[in-house]
Amino acid sequence: MICYASRTGTKRNLAALRKAGWRLVVSRTGSWRTEGFAYGIDNGAWSDFRTGRDFDDVGFETLVDRLGRKADWVVAPDIVEGGLDSLRLSLVWLAPLLVRTKLVLIPVQDGMEPDDLVKIVMPGRIGIFMGGSTKWKLDRMVEWGHWCAERGVYYHVGRVNTQRRCRLAHIAGADSVDGSSASRYSVTLPMLDHAGRQWDMWAPPKNRDEQLRWARSPSEVTP
Repeated sequence: MICYASRTGTKRNLAALRKAGWRLVVSRTGSWRTEGFAYGIDNGAWSDFRTGRDFDDVGFETLVDRLGRKADWVVAPDIVEGGLDSLRLSLVWLAPLLVRTKLVLIPVQDGMEPDDLVKIVMPGRIGIFMGGSTKWKLDRMVEWGHWCAERGVYYHVGRVNTQRRCRLAHIAGADSVDGSSASRYSVTLPMLDHAGRQWDMWAPPKNRDEQLRWARSPSEVTP
C-alpha cells in the first residue's frame, strides 16, 4: 500500500517522509510544491467544506495544468457528503482531467453506491477515492475496496491518520492512502508507516470479523 502525506514545508518532516519512501499530496488549497517527491493532486474540496469556502475552479485547473502530467493521480472535484450531486459534478470534470493526467480518481460520498459507478470506472485511467463522512467511510470502506478489486480498479482512501484506519485500509485492499498526521507530527510517522506496510505486527485477530471490529472501533473519531 502506497502512503501519501499532505505536503509540508517542514524540512525535518520532509526528510523523514523521504527516508520512509512516502509520497506527497499537493492540494489546490496548499502550496503547489512537490519537494522532489512523487505526488498526487487533491482538489481541496475537503478544506473548502471545513472552512465554508466556495470551490475555486480556475485555481484547480491551473494546478492541474501545472503539475497534472507528472502526478500519480488527480482527484476530481466533488461535494463532501454530497451523494449523487457530487458524482454529477465529478463527471463534468472527467474528460478535461483525462487529457491532463494519467489517472483520475472519482470521490465516493455518502449516499453513493457501487452500481452508480459501474459504467464509469476504468482500470488504469479512472479509479475510486474513498471520501465521505468519517462514519460512512469506516462503514463502507471494505465494501468499496472489494468492489474495486473485482474490477481491477485503483482504490485510494483519504484521511487515514491512525493505525486503525491503516489496518482497515489494508483489509479493504486499498492501493494507497493519504493523511496529514505524518506531515504535521513526524513522531507519528513510524507508527503509520509500519501500519501501512506491516499491519500484522500488532498480532491482529485471526478472524476477519474480529479484524473489522477492531479497525472500526467507536474510538476512531479523527476527521
